[in-house]
Order: sequence, then C-alpha cells, then structure tokens
Amino acid sequence: MASLGIDLGTGSVKAAVVSADATILSRSSAPYLISSPFTGWAESDPYEWLAAAEEATRQAIAHSPEAPETVGFSGQMHGVVVTDASLKPLRPAILWADTRSAAEARRMRDELGPDELSTLGSAAVAGFAATTLAWLTRHEPEIMARARHVLQPKDWLRVALGGTMGTDPSDASGTLLCDVATGQWSDIAVTWSGIDKSLLPDIRPSHEGAGYITIAGLTLPCVHGGADTACAIAGLGLETGEGFVAVGSGAQVVAVMKQPTLDPSLATHTFATCGNTATGWYRIGAVQNAGLALEPTLALLGSSFEEAHAALGEGVTADDPVFVPYLSGERTPFMDPGLRGSWHGISLGTTRSMILRSVLEGVAHAVSLAVHAVRDSGGEMPDTVPFIGGGSTNPVFAQLLADCAGRPLAHIEAPDAAVTGAALLGTGVTSNPHRPEYSSVTLPREEEMVLLASRRERLREIIATSRGKGAGATLLE
Repeated sequence: MASLGIDLGTGSVKAAVVSADATILSRSSAPYLISSPFTGWAESDPYEWLAAAEEATRQAIAHSPEAPETVGFSGQMHGVVVTDASLKPLRPAILWADTRSAAEARRMRDELGPDELSTLGSAAVAGFAATTLAWLTRHEPEIMARARHVLQPKDWLRVALGGTMGTDPSDASGTLLCDVATGQWSDIAVTWSGIDKSLLPDIRPSHEGAGYITIAGLTLPCVHGGADTACAIAGLGLETGEGFVAVGSGAQVVAVMKQPTLDPSLATHTFATCGNTATGWYRIGAVQNAGLALEPTLALLGSSFEEAHAALGEGVTADDPVFVPYLSGERTPFMDPGLRGSWHGISLGTTRSMILRSVLEGVAHAVSLAVHAVRDSGGEMPDTVPFIGGGSTNPVFAQLLADCAGRPLAHIEAPDAAVTGAALLGTGVTSNPHRPEYSSVTLPREEEMVLLASRRERLREIIATSRGKGAGATLLE
C-alpha cells in the first residue's frame, strides 16, 4: 500500500508517494516566502503553505506509478498559528527562527528556573510556542482575545485540509508547554505563557487516525503526523543509541534515547519521538545558522555555492579569517538570540577565496559545536554518524564537517527521510523496517582536525568576548 507524505518545511513543502517498502515512488516540492517585516522576525502566510501543499501533492501524485491510499504529515517545529473558531489564521504564522520573543525567553528563564525548564525539555528560547505566545499576549492582545486555537504548522495544514484537530507527542514536546517525560501539557508552562489551556489541541499518537483530508482531487484518510526531526528518525529506522547529523536551512545533531534523560545544562533539547505518548525520546543539538546563514552571506559577497566550495577545495589555512556564522542568534550550545555574525582576522593578505571558505568553515564549526554539546550532555551517538540533508550532497563540505566534528560521516541515500517517515506514519508504521544503507563514509583527517580544533577555540573565544564574559568564560548561561 502506497502512502503520501507531506513535509511542511521552513521555506518549502515536500510531497512524496512512498511504497510499503519505504521506496519513494515520486516526489515534488513547492516553495513559499518567509517574511521579516522587522529585524529578528520570521513569518509565513499559512495560506501559502496550503497552496504549495496542493501543488506539490498534485505533481507527486501525477508522476507516481501507484496511487496513495493514506496520508501522513511532517512539519517544522516550534511555530505558532493562531486561528479563530473557523480555523482562519488571525495573523501570519510565527516561525522557529523568529527572535522577537527574546525578552520573554529571558523572563521565562528567570521565573521558571532551570529545574522546571528541564522538565519542558529545553532552555527558554525565542521562537518556541511558549515564548511566542507570551509575546503575542503582551503585544497583540486583541488577536489573542479572538483566538480559539493555537496550532503547530503541520497541525494547521492537516486541519485546514479537512483532518481532525489534534497534535502529536513529537510536536507538542517542542513547544516549551509540554512535560517531555509524561507527554502532557504542563499547567505551569501554559499558565506562564498567558493563554487558556483550551486553546491547545489534545495530544494524540503520531500514527493515530485524524479523519480525512482532501488534496489534489483525492480524499484520503490521514494521521496526526510528527515533527520533522522525529519523522526523520522514523524514516531512517533509527533505534536507541543511534542518531544522525542533518544540515539544511538549519542543522540538527540527534541522539535517540530510551529514557527522557534531561540535560541540566540546557545547552541541548530533549524531545519526544513519533508514536505513542511517553514511549521514546531524543536529544538534539539544534543549529539555526546553517543554510539560513550561508545563503544570504554568499549573496552579500556576490558569490555562489559552487565558488565557495571551490575555495574550500583549496584547504583551510591558519591565516584564513574566522567567520562567526550566527546571523540570527543561535540555539545549541549558546541559547542566545542576540548573537550576530562577523569576520575576524582579516589582513592585507586576505583573499576572496579565504573569505569564501571561512563562511563554510563557520557553518561547519557551528554544527560541530552541537555535536560536542550532545555528546557532553550524555547523548549516545554511533562512532560513524549518518549524514543527511542538502549539506551532505557536497563531498568537500562533508570532508570539512568530518574534520571539524572529528567523527566519520556516513552518507545515506535518504534525501527525504522526514517525508518518508511521514508517509510511513500514514500506514501506522512508526519506524522504517527497511533501513537505508550507507553509500560511503567520509573519514576525518588528523592534521586537519588539529588545525580546525584550534580555530574552533578561537571562534569560542570571540563569542565569549562579544557576550562580555571574557575569553576564558563558559559560553552557557
């Protein structure tokens, strides 16, 4: 039985028809805009998601040799869609990359404290539902007075297409409103956010039926679905002690856990996997500034990925400038929405190639810092780490990341793990029994590891100094 997977990403939606053995029979995608009317804001029009999902699904179904019989959803985490009783959005959706709620995040940190926050799975972060809702309650009270539903992005899309109201454990665990261990809404966190608990949907199993949706001329049964990273875990068929690194607009370093062991340092996040409530968890180092920082920086330089990768192919040197890639603040390991990007160490001898490869190096360091944070917080990862996402497709960048992280990276032919996982959920399957195999492994190089480790420490010193802590101070609040 074939199933349709719909993955609502940050800048585009993917749709794929997936066979019973997890083979992608056809795929398509459609983009939409992210707007930033003010510095630090990141919003989307949910109706653009709806139109893009219709287009991507129509194309995927048209090119599939087999018609889908069920639908599963995957979606970007942490965002907020506020609707009226008829599910009409009352304002643009606020996305995970939005940092307007930085003051609310600081207040949440101070008022709830680390012990309570650890039960919610994360440090208080701007762009999560709890802090976003606190900002809306304070700054747009007229909107919140009219609100009847507060939904995660993929849940609004499903309901807008005709499915039933609800969310799943994996998306709920990323809101800062949910007790991660029990999988239930936290009365303390919900009260702190300033909303009425009735605005939140019930938390249901990811693979539980959620009515029927109508899309691309078909009416199909659907399930609640899951958060994108949790769906990728399902699509890869990962088990406890396994994990992956994914690099796209953002980056994720994931370690699957059997128990909801919390990170008291709050440098990483602890979220639920897809499936039933309180049955699986994962530790994640979440990096905002991967492609999200790389693309505008290269555009600023009038460059391209091809030119930057060619410059990287010449090899990083000790004289290259150090690029701080945090254009939009950062989560792991700093949890600081105020961080911004910069270059350091530019000299009369600095060339264009040195500048360009420093951009790629900065992004690789950001990902490697997350690898170290997950490891240091007790997240078990395999010696050889699966590497997926758009960043995994270029061998020069893959080599740089292996050298930065000091880990062998296994390349897997699974470019659409999240949409595959979503489709499998549609059939009631929460973990892919047909695990994709490694196509190759990129090994770290000893000499390059030493050079890059010293440059990463220089990056840490720059960030510590910029935050007023001094070069030798810890980087975590």
